[in-house]
Amino acid sequence: MRHGRRIAFDYGDVRIGVAISDLSGLLATPHGVILTAEDYLEEIARLVEEYEPIYFAVGQPRHLSGQPSEKMNSVEGFIAKLESRFNIDIVRIDERLTTVSAARNLRANGKNAKEAKSFIDAAAAATILESALAQEKSNPSP
Repeated sequence: MRHGRRIAFDYGDVRIGVAISDLSGLLATPHGVILTAEDYLEEIARLVEEYEPIYFAVGQPRHLSGQPSEKMNSVEGFIAKLESRFNIDIVRIDERLTTVSAARNLRANGKNAKEAKSFIDAAAAATILESALAQEKSNPSP
């Protein structure tokens, strides 16, 4: 695995969940959320400056059938903005059930999903990043 951090995003209309890996690419840790109502590209630029990621992983919303969901257009718009602003590779990750899985894990740990929406978004981003890291391990080039 390449040395360097990776940043994952779980894009939503209100919030973008963010997760960051360690330098070795072994651990995906929820980082927090960025509100989309604000200038989120500036916030992402600060993350890029601080963590110098070797790639972004972005969750792609799909139906259980594998077909793109209605949300896919807004996610592709987000990816286009990342591509135009940053010279960083982007890995698209199938995010089916990541938010459901994150909410379930938080409930299992005693957190109320309604009260922990930002935790859910960041945990979903960590799940996306875990998938990207697993993909990277099986195929060393992102």
